[in-house]
Amino acid sequence: MATTRSAHTVWEGNLIEGSGVVNFDSSGAIEAQPVTWASRSQDANGKTSPEELIAAAHSSCFSMALSHALNGAGTPPTKLITSADVSFQPGEGITGIHLTVEGTVPGIDNDAFVSAAEDAKKNCPVSQALTGTTITLSAKLA
Repeated sequence: MATTRSAHTVWEGNLIEGSGVVNFDSSGAIEAQPVTWASRSQDANGKTSPEELIAAAHSSCFSMALSHALNGAGTPPTKLITSADVSFQPGEGITGIHLTVEGTVPGIDNDAFVSAAEDAKKNCPVSQALTGTTITLSAKLA
């Protein structure tokens, strides 16, 4: 079954001095979040950015893909801790994404875990949507 998730942003003003609010329409699970150019290109100061939203999407998607692959191989994970660091350079855009995962997976060695993580990096839907961006990975067992 196909699904569609939706969000919308209301932006007021120009890029440098303006501000916006991101609304999570599909779930309502996250309160509306403020966003500004300064929060994107400098310090966050309690506001989000497109890159932070991509990092959240990528870390959760990758975790699901890796969990599914490990379970399918007969070694379901007990725990996966995944972070995604999305680098943004004003004037260039998103310059890369680095995923870091540490897993507790009974019955698997580190090489097999790293191999499964590399496969998940390549095949998770968010990674596939971001194929124009360099995605790197660090993976290890806990």
